[in-house]
Amino acid sequence: MRILLCLMLLALGARAQEKDTTDVDEIVKGLFSKDKTAPKPASTRSLLPAIGYNPSIGFMIGATVAAGRHLGPHTTTNMSTVTATAFITTNRIINLQLRHNIFTANNAYNFQGNFQLTRMVLLDYGLGTGSGGSSREGFSINQFTLDNSSSVYPINYNHVRLNEKAYKKIAPGLMVGAGVAVDYHFRIDDERLQEDSTTVTPHYKYSVEQGFNPRNYFANGLLLNIQYTTRDHVNRPYKGMYADITLRTNARWLGSTKASTQLTTEFRKYFSLSKRNPEHVLAFWHLATYRLGGVLPYLDLPATATDMYNRSGRAYTIGRFRGPSHFYLESEYRFPITRNSLLSGV
Repeated sequence: MRILLCLMLLALGARAQEKDTTDVDEIVKGLFSKDKTAPKPASTRSLLPAIGYNPSIGFMIGATVAAGRHLGPHTTTNMSTVTATAFITTNRIINLQLRHNIFTANNAYNFQGNFQLTRMVLLDYGLGTGSGGSSREGFSINQFTLDNSSSVYPINYNHVRLNEKAYKKIAPGLMVGAGVAVDYHFRIDDERLQEDSTTVTPHYKYSVEQGFNPRNYFANGLLLNIQYTTRDHVNRPYKGMYADITLRTNARWLGSTKASTQLTTEFRKYFSLSKRNPEHVLAFWHLATYRLGGVLPYLDLPATATDMYNRSGRAYTIGRFRGPSHFYLESEYRFPITRNSLLSGV
């Protein structure tokens, strides 16, 4: 999420990448190798307050516990990370989340997971990039914008997400994998829905037309993945690229309310602009999800900021643009502000 915590995590990532500087209170020497002369892998741990604001969630308070460790030689093994987050917001949002990105020795295997339980309040604008007409979005307090509120349809719901992927390295930088994904939306409440009048929300109309229960539904599927990366660092890359292609098949026999098939493509490219200070980076990011067949529940349709780290569509609220298929592209310039990179900008 786009909050102050992101700046703090970026700073930690920068410190983890620097070879000549370490935070003594975050380093614990490991004993993963029987070779006593080999460099011992270090682990990092941090407990950070999560305090911030954005229009999607309102003002928030909570905490994040982050841990990282090399499970093999530093030169051939990416750092494994685990992050646990809990927060509550003034928009009545409650979120508990555990994410991990584990690399075994020499990156032979990679395990990525996201486990989440959320009580969410979403500002929905309907389907498509033209939804909402010509009205502009204003500043919002709690779940309502201060102007043009007639174009906003608040939806309250609970969301359980279980996502786990396992990759195996088959060549330098190239991995293939498979996984399982479970998404369960329940206790869905369209605040502006009046079934006996002309006020029918986009969520309710779509759900009824596509044969979903507007109050709850499942989207459970199997994942097939192929990944290629040449990044010099997982959390704070200065150069290289990352590409991932995922085929997801939601099946009735897995518990999905409806069957569907999606293809998701992701590409990231990094260019360091300075040899003297490589932290000056030009970065590009592409993310797209295409519906290949079947039909998805409304809240499972791809939308802005619905990716794993809620980063896509920055400058727009969560779910501002939604549709059966979704294409997103962004570029950014990253730069250090303080000499020790405690503060950085983008």
